[in-house]
Amino acid sequence: MGNELMNGIDFSEKGCDHSTATKKQRHPARHGRLLLSACIALTIAGCTTVGPDYQPPKAARMDNWVEIEGGAVNTAPADLRNWWKVFNDPTLDLLVEKALDQNLSLQVAGLRIIQARAQLGIVRGMLYPQSQTAGGSATRQRISENSPNFSPGAEKSFANYQAGFDAAWEVDFWGRYRRGLEAADANLASSVAAYQQGMVSLTAEVASTYIAIRTFEERIRLAENNVTLQKKSLNIAQVRFQNGATTELDVQQAKSNLANTQALIPTLVRDLRQARHSLAILLGMVPGEVDQLLGPPGNIPVAPIETAIGIPAELLRRRPDVRQAELAAAMESARIGIKEADLYPSFSLFGSIGLQTSDTGNSDLSDITSSDSITYSIGPGFTWNIFNYGRLKNSVRAQDAAFQQQLINYQNTVLKAYQETEDAIVGFLESQKEARYRAESAKAAQRSTRLASVQYREGAVDFQRVVDSERTLVNQQDLETTARGSIALHLVATYKALGGGWETEKNRPLIPDSVQDAMRKRTDWGEVLPATGIPDGQRLPAAAKDQPLFPPLDR
Repeated sequence: MGNELMNGIDFSEKGCDHSTATKKQRHPARHGRLLLSACIALTIAGCTTVGPDYQPPKAARMDNWVEIEGGAVNTAPADLRNWWKVFNDPTLDLLVEKALDQNLSLQVAGLRIIQARAQLGIVRGMLYPQSQTAGGSATRQRISENSPNFSPGAEKSFANYQAGFDAAWEVDFWGRYRRGLEAADANLASSVAAYQQGMVSLTAEVASTYIAIRTFEERIRLAENNVTLQKKSLNIAQVRFQNGATTELDVQQAKSNLANTQALIPTLVRDLRQARHSLAILLGMVPGEVDQLLGPPGNIPVAPIETAIGIPAELLRRRPDVRQAELAAAMESARIGIKEADLYPSFSLFGSIGLQTSDTGNSDLSDITSSDSITYSIGPGFTWNIFNYGRLKNSVRAQDAAFQQQLINYQNTVLKAYQETEDAIVGFLESQKEARYRAESAKAAQRSTRLASVQYREGAVDFQRVVDSERTLVNQQDLETTARGSIALHLVATYKALGGGWETEKNRPLIPDSVQDAMRKRTDWGEVLPATGIPDGQRLPAAAKDQPLFPPLDR
């Protein structure tokens, strides 16, 4: 019996032969109900929940942003639901929507929510009687006449018929299953936070990749313009050389300068195509399919003049990765109680009721519905792993250390959230300054190139001045274009650091309808599917909110 108790209290009718029941046993079900009710009342009266009750951890706190200056950013409430629309770029809007609908990694995250829902249902079911089985059998048996138990004149061959129902319930005396419910609930909420963090990362990646594509396109256009300009300079040098106005040195310098600029284009084209390939994967497409969505080369998205980012206190409430870190701590906290429950005895209620008859004597199969054929057993039991040589206590200690790790990880996640946001803000602000200086430099380089070309044709300067000015122009225009793209990229990083992008649509399906249909064809999903709507993910687990049988008592 000890092994049966240790394995979840599995009970059977073995050895329970009540075929000789007396008239006093005509109402066993009534007696059984009374006894079961008494056992339940006595057991529940002592229920408690061991282990620590989860308390939200403390973390560093910021009252104001450090890097805010000027009017480019402010602490007004930020609307981050569809932050990419601040760029006023319809193509970007379309790409983000398609990514949210089609990205495969996001679908995997959505499936993890569905998996966690099912796992929560498994854990919740452990609060009910863990074993509930119905069974029956019909056997024929022949006793050896040489058996020491054989009585002369007794029937040697007979049939046994029985049918019954067994139930076993390990009562949640120490809160093992309630703590398990806490952990499963935290796991579900954590999977929701992970999905939302996936949305934050995905929208930022799509926007960043799109900005990179438009930046590469403009850099290629400028490089091609400079190739055209330098070809004209080469023609001028060749004409002057043919007319004896200069040496071959000018021609060779012009050719070298032109080839150097032409060499920039293949590198930029390579990077552009690779960025397009990356965007296709983000949209759940094969490389090449995204070209039609992008259309012809376009302009680099322009950041708004002023951006609202809210206050630091809103950051911790909004960022899914911060919530996910806290939920991980909540899950490990609940598991301490699960481990600690192993230190105490396990109490169980078990019972069976059935019908049993045979074809010996005056009995046969038709008597199985008679009240005399009723057989039952009911009662409590317990097991206690006393001699465990410190294994159970050390298991609790190890779990407590795991919980403490998650508390520290939460604190570290909060600090990183502040750092990422401050870094993004300073990057956004400083990139605007850089872009202004780069624009002035590119404008001056363009003017210098025109002057050098005119003066060379007039013989006022040598060709080296033309070469130097053209090289400077190529470099400064490329840097200025990159700087403008950097402004948009840093704004995207700011919105990502603020945790924007996961509140787009509450009714967006977690996974496409086609995937849900395929899953329904394989498995009965009941009410778990359809998976429409993103859970809020804000709540933290509470042990006492999902008790289907008896409410837990205060400790």
